[in-house]
Amino acid sequence: MSDHQQHAQQQQQQSTGSGWGESYWDDRYRERVWSGDPNAILVREVSGLTPGRALDLGCGEGGDALWLARRGWRVTGTDISGVALERAAAHARDAGVGDRVTWERHDLAESFPAGEYDLVSACFLHTFGAFPRERILRTAARAVALGGVLLVAGHAGWAPWQDTAAMDEVQRAVRFPTPDQVVAELELPEGAWEVLLAAEHERVQNLPDGTPGTRTDNAVVVRRLR
Repeated sequence: MSDHQQHAQQQQQQSTGSGWGESYWDDRYRERVWSGDPNAILVREVSGLTPGRALDLGCGEGGDALWLARRGWRVTGTDISGVALERAAAHARDAGVGDRVTWERHDLAESFPAGEYDLVSACFLHTFGAFPRERILRTAARAVALGGVLLVAGHAGWAPWQDTAAMDEVQRAVRFPTPDQVVAELELPEGAWEVLLAAEHERVQNLPDGTPGTRTDNAVVVRRLR
């Protein structure tokens, strides 16, 4: 799992009162080691697009945002953790793309970046507790410019090696929508969008002990036509 995935999977807990909000992530990122790896699904689906303006929701320490910036995109990266954003900005400066990325702190349940974007990426916005993921993704779709693309990546379920029996009720209640459910919940106006991808795929991920394991993820890519 990339840093972006691991962060975004449980971010935005500030709104649930569960203690996984901004202060939790700030504390975690004070000791976090940045991998710098972009999400593979982003690389696969975006490599052929013409660079423009991009919005990275739940950017963590900036792996996806920097990958996009290196390829000519002008990126807005947003996260709930100010510490993560400070680290991301430092990595962008070190990579020589600091002038191509803007960093904004948002609890997406409460606020959302302004503007229109040629690409909006929402990778692994899963969480525990009450979190308006569907509403946030509908807002993300409205931020896509004409001809632009929305990418939503998620897990199809818990990884086979995760001990779900040891989870509490709140953790077990995490919802993993199918690609078709994601498309339906976006409530896209008929004829205004083209579904380019709505499918599951397998991905090899390193376990905590370093051995590889395979899990199933999914991705939805839609393009705004009008």
